[in-house]
This record gives sequence, C-alpha cells and structure tokens, in this order.
Amino acid sequence: MEPSPELDIERYAKCIEVSKRVRWDIDKDVLRGRPFDYSQKFLPDGLTRIDRFDFMSEHDKRFASQIQGRTYANMFGFVERFITAKILDCTRDHWLGSQVALESLVRFCDEELKHQMLFRKIEPMMAAGMPRGYTFLPDPDAVAEAVLKNSTWAVMGLILEIELFTQEHYKQSIAPQDNLSELYKDIFLFHWKEETSHAIVDELEWARVNAKISDRERDQAVDELIAMVADVDGILQAQSAADVDYFLKISGSSMADKARDLKAGFLDAYRWQYIFSGVEHPRYQAMLGVVTTAEQRQRLGEALATLK
Repeated sequence: MEPSPELDIERYAKCIEVSKRVRWDIDKDVLRGRPFDYSQKFLPDGLTRIDRFDFMSEHDKRFASQIQGRTYANMFGFVERFITAKILDCTRDHWLGSQVALESLVRFCDEELKHQMLFRKIEPMMAAGMPRGYTFLPDPDAVAEAVLKNSTWAVMGLILEIELFTQEHYKQSIAPQDNLSELYKDIFLFHWKEETSHAIVDELEWARVNAKISDRERDQAVDELIAMVADVDGILQAQSAADVDYFLKISGSSMADKARDLKAGFLDAYRWQYIFSGVEHPRYQAMLGVVTTAEQRQRLGEALATLK
C-alpha cells in the first residue's frame, strides 16, 4: 500500500535516523556505576527559581534543588506512562499504511519504555543519599487512565507540550551549568538526545489527527486540553506543598515562618517547569496556530492566565 499523501514521510524517516544514531543503554552509557553527587545541585536555579529566597543558605538552596530535582525525575517517570500508551495507540493508524511512520512510532514507544525504566531505577538511588520523608504523590497508572479518557487530539496537545519543555530545559538551563551533579546532568543529556525526535513525531501526529476530526470535535478537544492542564496544576499544587513540607522537616524550624513563601515559590517554579515553559515554546505556539482557531487560542490563553 502506498503511503498516505498527507504524511510527511521524510520527517518520520528523519526520526528513525536520529533514533538509530543516538540510541543509548541505561547502565553502560548513562549510569556507569556512578552515584549522585550531593555536594552539588541537581536542578539549576533557572528551573528551581530558588535564588529568589534570600533567607536560604547555600546549603539549603542546594538541598532544595535536590528535592526539586528528585521530583523532576519522578515527574518524567509518570508522564511517560500515558505518553507511551497514547503513541502505541496511534500506531494502529499506520499498521496497514506507511511502515516508515509505523517504525518511527514503535521506536518512540521503545525509547519511552526505556526512559520509564531509567527513572524508576534512579529513584532508589536518590533516596539512598537523601533523608527519609520524601513522597512523590501522583500514581502513574491512575493519572494515565484519567488522561487517556480524553480525545487523541487533546492528549497529543499535552504530550507535545511536555516533550518541548524537556528539550528547552536541558538546552537552556541544565547543559550550561557546571555546578550540578555529574550523574544527574548526564541523565538528562541522554534523555534529551532521544526526546528531540519524539517532539517531531508529536507534531506530525497531532497535525494528522487534527485533519481527521470535525470542527465540533476539535472545539470539544480544546476544552479537554484546558481541563487536563488544570488537572496538571492540581498535581503541581499538591506535590509542591509536599516538597516544601519535606524541606522544612529536614531543614529544621528556623524557616517555619517562611512556609507560605516557600510553597508559593515552589508552586511558581513547578508551573514554569511543567506548564508555561512548554506552552510558551515557539514550536508549541506555531502548532497551536495550525490546529486551533484564534477563538480557541484565546480560550486556552485565558485559562492559563488564571494560573499566574
């Protein structure tokens, strides 16, 4: 069967080429038997935004970056559960069509399964070097089940947002820093290498799905995307509060009176990390221009404005 003319086969093929070229192994290439360096930060200040807290010592700022860095890794581990499931679902549309497109999606799923394994593997490694009491609240299966009840259009919109901020964070904030744990930094170097082609597949698949649905279905899907962003924000509110409680428990009572400021600051950082740095990405805005109307973009913008 000839490939469907609306598919950009060259871009799907490019994703396969990148996948083959950058492929890595968790133990041999990434971990290499190394521990995390707790004398260094995990996430850089550009993502944690803890430099605003002038009442924190350098030791406290380093510990806060390690807490946020642990949550950051766990966040990827759980969102990749529904990402894999949705991309695997999308392969169905290519079973009897372009085998190039099919291979690119299958490779995508294989890499996301590997990423989940990586993040599961490093959680106990991080736990071993940090005081007890940290809790990561979201349940990956429960969140995935809720996300996957939405239309493919809406889920692809959420997935692209996530995978664009993954690239942005590494290139703009993590890569330039030399005061981060070497292992932590390498984890996101290798993660970024494979995510670059994933975002291309996301764009291709979102556009493909968009071309198949009616105006009414698209309008409903925009509402679903807005609702999912609100659900993400609910997760961020709960996790940021839990992370501050853990920080205060370990750091002692000297900053107890700063709990409100810390929770507001952590939530602001998490909203930047997981929502706004993706939605405001130029490629995301360009895709919204393709798959939504001006009125729909205005609705999305108004919903996002309530989170600032």
